[in-house]
Amino acid sequence: MTNKRNPTRAVAVGSIAIGGGHPIVVQSMCATKTADVEATAAQAEALARAGAGVVRIAVDTRRDAQALATIRERTQANLSVDLQENYRVAADVAPFVDKIRYNPGHLFHHESERPWQDKVAWLADVARQHDCAIRVGVNCGSVDPAKLDEHGPADSDRAMLQSALEHCEVLDSLGFERYCVSLKDSDPARVLEVNRRFAEQRPDVPLHLGVTEAGMPPEGIRKTCRALVPLLHEGIGDTLRVSLTVPNDRKHEEIEAGRQIVADAAAGRLPSGDDGPEGLNIISCPSCSRVQNEAFVDLAVQVREATRYAARYPLTIAVMGCRVNGPGETDDADLGLWCGPSFVNLKRGGHLIGRFPYDEILTRLKAELDAIIADRGLS
Repeated sequence: MTNKRNPTRAVAVGSIAIGGGHPIVVQSMCATKTADVEATAAQAEALARAGAGVVRIAVDTRRDAQALATIRERTQANLSVDLQENYRVAADVAPFVDKIRYNPGHLFHHESERPWQDKVAWLADVARQHDCAIRVGVNCGSVDPAKLDEHGPADSDRAMLQSALEHCEVLDSLGFERYCVSLKDSDPARVLEVNRRFAEQRPDVPLHLGVTEAGMPPEGIRKTCRALVPLLHEGIGDTLRVSLTVPNDRKHEEIEAGRQIVADAAAGRLPSGDDGPEGLNIISCPSCSRVQNEAFVDLAVQVREATRYAARYPLTIAVMGCRVNGPGETDDADLGLWCGPSFVNLKRGGHLIGRFPYDEILTRLKAELDAIIADRGLS
């Protein structure tokens, strides 16, 4: 790793600090149902023992929020809570966590008539009151709609960058500096580009690095390495997560992969320039508590195996586990699947084809894949 890391400020998160020259923090996320207090507390503890400096937990319901109080009592892990559409849940969970993560693209869902700047101010007040840090989590699949309208879908990198920079400006104007930023995409090249651009403009802000929906190992680890190892080697990045599609009992593999990435960057073991995907690219989101059917992880593996015959074709298949990531983050794929409790939504080029039972989806997926290959003259 370069001897000179970006001079970011230090942000306290529970018992550790991100940035300010502190060691790079590897994170992970619980995949158990948050309302299952025993399972979630146990997984948070297990991830912390494996080396996770921060453990993220998703909260989507009041029941999840209520469970956090007991989870907090049962684990010493530094906890981050993941907010989605209802930003006001922050007030319920902040007393029990060390960091709040919000997505600028989701702030418009709740109280849409209220300016997003007011919502950020409210979140900053909640964080102050309860001694919490904040992560501004910008994601390619859920960019602020106003920014997309301004820059257009073809320039989503610029939309992501501008969204992050504007949120930093608002937090700074409020005198709230205990925050970090993440800019994530499923394409490693875009992760490299947008994080370099952000670090150039705001070298003071700690960056959380990751490739969203990296997929199954080993491919998901290789994708993440292509983006994160060069960034860390350049001195960019203070904390990271490797987002893998794995069963609950294998979540520790995210930590192992993250620590190896840090070691590779420190040793100057940079990925080769020709290591990118040339053929079929399968994107799948990391297993987490929002997965609506535990068959999702198995389905992702089955999709990979069932489509190996198309490995040489430059196509993308996205497999998402829930309604939060599914609808938006399958739009750019040639074929997209997002899982419901008893059916799988199948999309082609962003358009919904239909909903199919789990035991029928692979047959229908292969039929659509064959049609695309024929239509484009790829065979």
